Amino acid sequence: MHKVTVIGTGSVGSTIAYTLAAQTLASEIVLIDINNEKSLGEALDIRQGMPFCGPVKIYAGSYAEAVGSDIVVITSGAARKPGQTRLDLAKINVDIIRDITDRIVRYAPNAVYIIVANPVDVLTYAFAKFSGLPDNQIIGSGTILDTARLRSRISEYFDISQQNVHASVFGEHGDSSFVPWSTATIAGVPLDVYAKSAAIRDKGLPELDHAKVEAYMRTSGERVIRRKGATYYAVSLAVCHICKCIFYSTETLLTVSTMLHGEFGISDVCLSLMTEVGKNGHGSIFPSPMTDEEIAKLAHSAETLKTIIKNVGL
Repeated sequence: MHKVTVIGTGSVGSTIAYTLAAQTLASEIVLIDINNEKSLGEALDIRQGMPFCGPVKIYAGSYAEAVGSDIVVITSGAARKPGQTRLDLAKINVDIIRDITDRIVRYAPNAVYIIVANPVDVLTYAFAKFSGLPDNQIIGSGTILDTARLRSRISEYFDISQQNVHASVFGEHGDSSFVPWSTATIAGVPLDVYAKSAAIRDKGLPELDHAKVEAYMRTSGERVIRRKGATYYAVSLAVCHICKCIFYSTETLLTVSTMLHGEFGISDVCLSLMTEVGKNGHGSIFPSPMTDEEIAKLAHSAETLKTIIKNVGL
């Protein structure tokens, strides 16, 4: 029996709830939103499709009904408006996270919390400071979606299954993120070696351009938003994958945002590195063998986030 509470039933929150139910990852799902009518409608819509899936209890509720939750997913946050600075948005959403933290932790002190709202690294840090919960219970979705976008693009370049692509995005879920190309492989073969192999040349595929692939990854969200107004399918699948790793005790390395305590010389900031995720939330951060240049990029990303954290008054 697995219970999940989803706070925020906008496009992302409701799609996460739908995916959890459709994949039968949770036996009980509570939807909480400041707009209770919206959460009631989303719960009813999903519940009426359950005869085609599995037995899932899903309903709209209050914070008190989060009692006993194994996982709490927080998606609530204001969207960035035209002309609004990133810092202004961060200040608004930090206040929202503060309010949610005060309301939810008393009812679900033992849950693993997955922060999805943006700016996710700053809000993960804020939740950690406001809640006082052990670090292992707090996970930001971080660059898990960026990593999926990167792997998808590389698989297109080489016309190969995404399952064979092992490449990641580290740092901030934002402009200072970066790809540690030195660690990227295709089925265990270093990516740049694979790219120059005779098998690839014989396919007549275009030459892999690191900068173009990284730019594609970083602008994918904007491209989706421009075309359909919002992104929610891919991020929902990513969050549900995190839930699956927790529920099934599958100790898996994922690029999620967690608090650093001296890793690569960085402390007191949340950002994404390859991190173990399993039944107790998150565990150790894997010491990826990066180059000096890549470690410098990680330090730059950390300083970028620390500046925002300082400016929002955390």
